[in-house]
Amino acid sequence: MSVHGGRLVAQALKAAGVDCIFTLSGGHVMGIYDGCLDEGIQVVDVRHEQAAVHAADAWARLHPGRVGVAVLTAGPGVTDGVTGVANAWRANSPIVVFGGQGPFNDLRRGSLQEMDHVGVMRPITKWADACYATDRIPEYVELAVRNALSGIPGPSFLEIPMDVLHGSVDEAPPPPRFRDYRVAAPAPAARVAEAAAMLRAAERPMVMAGTSLKWSEGGPALRRFVEATAIPCFTNGMGRGQLPMDHPQFFNRSRRDALQQADVVVLAGAPLDFRMKFGRSIPTGSRIIQLDLDETLIGQNRAADVGLVGNLGATLDDLLAALEADGVPDYSAHGAQLRALEVEAEAALAAQLDSAEVPIDPLRLCHEIAEFVTDDMIVIGDGGDIVAQASKVLRVPPDGAWMDPGPLGTLGVGMPFALAAQLAHPHQRVLIIYGDGSFGLNGFEFDTAVRFGLPIVGVVGNDAAWGQMMRPQAMVYGQERLVATELNFTRYDKVVEAMGGHGEHVTEPDEIRPALDRALASGCPALVNVEIRQDRGGMKGSTYV
Repeated sequence: MSVHGGRLVAQALKAAGVDCIFTLSGGHVMGIYDGCLDEGIQVVDVRHEQAAVHAADAWARLHPGRVGVAVLTAGPGVTDGVTGVANAWRANSPIVVFGGQGPFNDLRRGSLQEMDHVGVMRPITKWADACYATDRIPEYVELAVRNALSGIPGPSFLEIPMDVLHGSVDEAPPPPRFRDYRVAAPAPAARVAEAAAMLRAAERPMVMAGTSLKWSEGGPALRRFVEATAIPCFTNGMGRGQLPMDHPQFFNRSRRDALQQADVVVLAGAPLDFRMKFGRSIPTGSRIIQLDLDETLIGQNRAADVGLVGNLGATLDDLLAALEADGVPDYSAHGAQLRALEVEAEAALAAQLDSAEVPIDPLRLCHEIAEFVTDDMIVIGDGGDIVAQASKVLRVPPDGAWMDPGPLGTLGVGMPFALAAQLAHPHQRVLIIYGDGSFGLNGFEFDTAVRFGLPIVGVVGNDAAWGQMMRPQAMVYGQERLVATELNFTRYDKVVEAMGGHGEHVTEPDEIRPALDRALASGCPALVNVEIRQDRGGMKGSTYV
């Protein structure tokens, strides 16, 4: 029996453990949809290709060891997805993106929507290629999946011209065999012993856990390590949530002090990028133990004293075993000093958390959200100022998850991430924390949530501004020269209502929690639009006003 190329794609994806793809309808790639129907793979169609790729990104984050998949039609379909691919590239998310293309037989003749997609995608993917023979489609799908998941994860891009995709073979080749491509082995024992000796001599060490710890599924190992040693631990990137925020060794507000005091810094999958001032956050005299999945990341921007390449969870377990062999050091006294600083910083926020001010204080909104979040929620941050404020008071749910764009800082991930999260975990509730600027980018995906019956709740901190840009602009150029940073107090809740969802509009602080409760209880996609204080910034002498 003959089988068309779209069915071969679907068979290969099914063999790779894929049960959901994200797309926006396009003629160049319709054969894949038809194949997915036969293979029982759900097809989720969104309103913008960028959202399809963001959703695939989130799907991968929620399914360790598996890829998220987006299918994009040719030309503008592929270019619309570029931002999503770039975001996954910086976040190390293993996704496979399929791109359509005009007929191979007419290549370079100017077919509809023809362009060099592979050339566009190559700089922001781990692997990008095109398949020009129908019977080789399974082989190329395996290559895409293998490259996405191996080593440091990341995106793969596979282009299939429409005559190749819609062509048939008389007998379907067997689906490719997939294995677990993830790094499993720990770092070499000699290097682990060297790191253990360095830690044993330390007095004020700290751990900074980042994204590669998540891809190593190293959260339990991190917990064992810090519990045994009482070493203070901080997190960034997708390291957030790998150690519960109520854990005695989790620290959040004293990172600057901890870094300034540290004699040894353990970087557990946390790169020395802009978030660590390219290594300058660590004092010159401090020593660095760096754990990561790939040798090329060790010593980037600043030399590491010990580099441990391998699965981070397995390496942390080996490091703890090496410490136990000669007696585990106890850093609890150092942790107690940092905890005092954390308590002091928390007390300084207390007045704002309960502020009755109108317009609403942004921290009061964030405090109400923090009290609303339950232990099993999946929470997504999509914004600048409001997400930064929320991070001061919001705890990552211990049995849920926290997701944000990652180091590319892409706005508009909120609803696409939420679509994937709600589909992946239908029995958990999904909450998005929005800025009003970020809502404007992919807020129309509420239509997708309505069509698929996904009861996602969003909260917009609406200050009628691109606040994170407005303040520095006012400070540098003066408030009278604000440009391209002002918005309106738009009724985004009415937009969601018009799409068939539930909307709430809040202007008083005491109204926040009841509105959140009603949105959650509505059982449908909902948006709570909260008007908050606009902080324009500016300078008066040396004082911000």
